[in-house]
Amino acid sequence: MRILIVLPRQERATGNEVTAERHRAGLVALGHEVELARVDLADGERLRGCVETFGPDVVHLLHAYRSGRPWLEAKLPGIPYVVTLTGTDINDGIDSPAEGPIIRRVLSGAGKIISQNRLTTESLRRDFPSFADKVAYLPPGIVLGSAPAPVPRAELAPLGGILFLHPAGLRPVKGNRQLLDLFDPLAAENVPFSVAFCGPALDPVYSADFRAAVARRPWARYLGVIPPEAMPATLRQADIILNNSQSEGLPNALLEADALGVPMLVRAIPGNAAVVEAGVNGLLYHDSVSFICQARALMIDPALRRRLSRPDAGRYDPAVETQALVALYEEVIFNRDEGD
Repeated sequence: MRILIVLPRQERATGNEVTAERHRAGLVALGHEVELARVDLADGERLRGCVETFGPDVVHLLHAYRSGRPWLEAKLPGIPYVVTLTGTDINDGIDSPAEGPIIRRVLSGAGKIISQNRLTTESLRRDFPSFADKVAYLPPGIVLGSAPAPVPRAELAPLGGILFLHPAGLRPVKGNRQLLDLFDPLAAENVPFSVAFCGPALDPVYSADFRAAVARRPWARYLGVIPPEAMPATLRQADIILNNSQSEGLPNALLEADALGVPMLVRAIPGNAAVVEAGVNGLLYHDSVSFICQARALMIDPALRRRLSRPDAGRYDPAVETQALVALYEEVIFNRDEGD
């Protein structure tokens, strides 16, 4: 099978890139031919050229709007495609006047609409009945890299105490800057802790404000981009992994933390709640009061942290993910052939 995976042009440490590379590696290992096409919104003509040169049997769009808009502009009827919905597609884009019509056109033409979040899969079928028969759950997989952590723990936590890690690109939806404000009351209690942030600067203005705010707090540090292959070692150095996003699809960093057994403290949104079960592998918060209460509990109670640590390196088997993905591709191709 010849498969073209289309993804937004972004920093290589973003979730779309990690997912695309994992899909590519798994599919190639099974003998399939795979190419990745990284596109900007105005790349319809270039994408058309990629398709005509490669001649895929099926196309996989990662991101319904940012990959879907150039796909529609490429005007390639008859080529079967599937689309993986992201958190921004579902929580923001589909209801926006600018992106919503494009996303709905992409979903209408797709052979399958993929979600890797069980909660989102159920809500999509319920909220969009016209697309319900196309919605497919793809079990998530991860590939744990083995590169060493680029920064030792002693540098990440110079004050001693608990080390929190927030792995996320710098942009408003991820709540990086807000997280500093959430920790300020805890810093005033004089209990030693450190908070490390890592991820690409995806919004220049927001990133500049965030970095200036970090510089004013001795307990905070921004590490820049951690290569995906070094993320597991970096996650292992932390005591607690954070996620303060307003919107998520299914965060790769949380899946890795879950498999490694690193407790998590995350905002209670569907993208996070699909990974973190309160009291089992982490804690969820709804507001600043519950954040402070639960962060404090994690800081002062080592027994709680041990109870929330449930390592299982095989929890998200990439081979299972790849086999399910191949089955979806084959179904879409078969349905196209049957309709011809």
